[in-house]
Amino acid sequence: MKLTVRVKLLPTPRQAQALEATLHACNHAANHVSATAFATGTTRNRELRALTYTHVKHTWGLGAQAAQHVIKKSSDAYAVLRGNVRAGNLGRPGSKRHSAATGKPITFRPGSAQPYDDRMLSWQPDQRTVSIWTTGGRLKHLAYTGHEGQLESLARYRRGESDLQYRDGQWYLLATLELPEAARNSDPHAFIGVDLGIANIATTSTGRRHSGRRLNRTRENDTALRARLQKRGTGSAKRRAKRHAGKEARRTRDINHKISKHIVAEAQRTGRGIALEDLSGIRERVRLRKPQRVTINSWAFGQLGDFIAYKARRAGVPMVYVDAAYTSQECSRCHHIDKRNRPHQAVFTCTSCGFVEHADVNASHVIGLRGWLLWVRGAESQAPALTLTA
Repeated sequence: MKLTVRVKLLPTPRQAQALEATLHACNHAANHVSATAFATGTTRNRELRALTYTHVKHTWGLGAQAAQHVIKKSSDAYAVLRGNVRAGNLGRPGSKRHSAATGKPITFRPGSAQPYDDRMLSWQPDQRTVSIWTTGGRLKHLAYTGHEGQLESLARYRRGESDLQYRDGQWYLLATLELPEAARNSDPHAFIGVDLGIANIATTSTGRRHSGRRLNRTRENDTALRARLQKRGTGSAKRRAKRHAGKEARRTRDINHKISKHIVAEAQRTGRGIALEDLSGIRERVRLRKPQRVTINSWAFGQLGDFIAYKARRAGVPMVYVDAAYTSQECSRCHHIDKRNRPHQAVFTCTSCGFVEHADVNASHVIGLRGWLLWVRGAESQAPALTLTA
């Protein structure tokens, strides 16, 4: 199983200057490759390399490996764009969002991550240092730090490429780990359905509700503060807004880690699998009033689902994604579907059999049953890649 660990680098001022110059050169080159790909319609790696390799290597002073990684980075970006277009994640063709994404070349920020392979980067775990290629020569004895447990895993399980990244004034290496997996439970006796929402972040079919009230109040305060800072528009206000955005992201990430850990532990302990709704493209599918848009677009639906998926895979817990259609309107007892079954946000009352239940709990039972039926037919999810911070 693959995971990505983010390791913090501790460069000297001179080393930081060399890393900055390298990232800027690589991303300027990547922008040139991207513009060529957009103009010619050539986005596959091999054909794009034939068009741009020599120019990129000599113009920006890149080594052979760095030049190839720059070209592949641009090619991969267009592959991701094509996938998002096919999945409908960018809205309908002709929409403002779709046109903005497909109507111009993909661009890379000066500090965007740059891939490194083992010919360009070597690790010295005992000394907690790396040796890394830069446009100004190879940097040796570049220190790094992190949590002991994750650094031990880094030394034992690191495989493949690592990415150099500059973010919020800090330097990082994103290293890929190939971790051993627990033996999968191939015979679960049931599935825990998980309903994701706003009032309750996650509700399970075992009756556990992870309330979102406190988080929602905090998010509303964050939104108001961000609006005030943006209106002020001064340099100090922008710096404060940037720091606060990082704090928001860390808080949400921590909450999602705790919720996902509890759900997976319960499934593992009781010998069950986990069923989640397939919420891909939900922002484009649902119609919301303006006040609701900020709420749904600021909630990390995908992140929580990803955390549950990768923890489930590490624990050997089977997992499936089910169709989200009508899960909030279907009765978990008689399976009658009617929008009148949901008279209020928190109440479910079946108009056919009279069954009454908390709406989120009822939906989680529906999701769990759909998950079981999918499992019987042989469907199973794949855990996504994840970045951990060391």
